[in-house]
Amino acid sequence: MRQYEVTFIVDPVLSGDEIKSTAKTYEDMLKTEGAVIVNINDMGLRQLAYPINKRSSGIYFCTEFQVENGSMISKLELALRRDERIMRFLTVKLDKYGVKYNEDKRNGLIGKVQKPEKKSAKKDSRKPEPKKVVKPAPAPVVVQKEE
Repeated sequence: MRQYEVTFIVDPVLSGDEIKSTAKTYEDMLKTEGAVIVNINDMGLRQLAYPINKRSSGIYFCTEFQVENGSMISKLELALRRDERIMRFLTVKLDKYGVKYNEDKRNGLIGKVQKPEKKSAKKDSRKPEPKKVVKPAPAPVVVQKEE
């Protein structure tokens, strides 16, 4: 089985239902072509690096799927090119490292930053204890005798 990933950007001007139906259209298309869908990631609204069709943002979807051969990829890409709701798309064939990376990312092993534990609010809200002042011992007095 070959594993692919297609990422596409939907026009943000569309209504919420139209955006979901666009993503569902391509999910159904993949299923009818015999693909096994591994993961669908709705990445949401994001800023674009440069304007596309006079838009500065877009709604990203990433679908990871497996197929026996890549013959249906050309049909998928043709449908994506013809759809006016799709601003851009990218189809990538994943190698074993890409598959492993995506799997680890889904399992939470990649991409999460470990934040240091915060002290409890009770300790932070208390006043700091005053420092104890230690007075030095008095210096010994030396008396010289006159001879």
